[in-house]
Amino acid sequence: MANTEASLKDAMASIEGTLGVALVDYTSGMALGTLGGGKDFNLEVAAAGNTDVVRAKLRTMEHLGIKDEIEDILITLGTQYHLIRLLKTRGSNGLFLYLVLDGGRANLAMARHQLRKIEADLEV
Repeated sequence: MANTEASLKDAMASIEGTLGVALVDYTSGMALGTLGGGKDFNLEVAAAGNTDVVRAKLRTMEHLGIKDEIEDILITLGTQYHLIRLLKTRGSNGLFLYLVLDGGRANLAMARHQLRKIEADLEV
């Protein structure tokens, strides 16, 4: 089992094209940990904004009566991919991993696969 810091470091090192990663509590909008980003990309602001995305999708599913779980949400930009993975492991209710990828270097299938492995090892 890995703690938050080790899991974020694993994501940065093992997922090709990762620009930043965060563990976020979508009940509060707070990032519990961040790594990467920089002066041109504030992961704290992005984490809070993507909390609204997760809440909106969950609310929509509820209104539609969809009795399923979100695995991940993908947002594609011109040069980046933003991947939001809701955590399902024990003790992680209300949390998601947020991954920012360079669209020119990233492999989405591999990123999703690796993020699932990181989630499985993460102990919150």
